[in-house]
Amino acid sequence: MLAHRLLLVAVAVAAAAAATVSSTAFAKPTAYEALADFDFPPGILPKGVVAYTLDNATGAFTATLDASASGTGSSVCEFSIQGSYSLRYQTKITGKIAPDHLSDLQGVSVKVLFLWINIVEVTRRGDNLEFSVGIASADFGIENFLECPTCGCGFDCNDLLMLQKPGAATAKLRLRGAF
Repeated sequence: MLAHRLLLVAVAVAAAAAATVSSTAFAKPTAYEALADFDFPPGILPKGVVAYTLDNATGAFTATLDASASGTGSSVCEFSIQGSYSLRYQTKITGKIAPDHLSDLQGVSVKVLFLWINIVEVTRRGDNLEFSVGIASADFGIENFLECPTCGCGFDCNDLLMLQKPGAATAKLRLRGAF
């Protein structure tokens, strides 16, 4: 009887271990890992993707950003890249993905002068990414997209955090002779 119970316990432990291994082996990749499967770097999406769907047959996808990740309480993720452009990501981004090609994009825009223009297509050509707004496009080296930007501060978050730290050096305006 004791041998029978030990055998049942051993079978139960083995089954639980097998279930854990199989569920871990088939865990859904993150959105950033899914981009890599199509030869795109993770930095074309900002930090904060909390969910995504991908239809492997058609390439249709949806990525959902954490609305609280904007840093501003806004429902959009917006930041500037020093010496370059301002970008805006809606909380829901949709499009179609294929190796080296994103098309039918919705939810991503770039500020040109004072207008926000939708980025509709991204194509990888070797070590460059071509971003198209329909009538015009711009190429950027892939090395610019190896790191994911953060909503609100882009890639300059360390500078922003340093200004916010208690005791950090801050500039003070002092008017001569005023006080």
